[in-house]
Amino acid sequence: MEHLLLSLTEDQDAASVFLACHINMEQLRKELTDYIDSKLDPLVTTVPGAAKPTTGFQRVVQRAILRTVYSGRDEVTGAGVVVALFSEPESHAVNILQQQGMTRLDAVNYIVHGIAKPLGGGQSG
Repeated sequence: MEHLLLSLTEDQDAASVFLACHINMEQLRKELTDYIDSKLDPLVTTVPGAAKPTTGFQRVVQRAILRTVYSGRDEVTGAGVVVALFSEPESHAVNILQQQGMTRLDAVNYIVHGIAKPLGGGQSG
């Protein structure tokens, strides 16, 4: 999940959601990179083809696809994946976003209604 969130920081659609929710992108990338380097290092393998997505990662992607289909759109966007991430509340990736004050509702309000989170709107830290 943390790798997915880190890659979403480079996605234009996801980045617009992060900015609308006042996420500090530099801090987000640093926290994710630090977490990946320190906590996930024991999972590194040198066996070709051994890396597999976690079930949480697969659920997030499936949710993003289903939301896209149900909304009548043809393409899953990074913004949709950000919303789907919040369905995995036990992940450190979601925890990092929440620490910066972002919620699923903030993301949905921006994506669906174009409403950016007000400055100081419950943001912690």
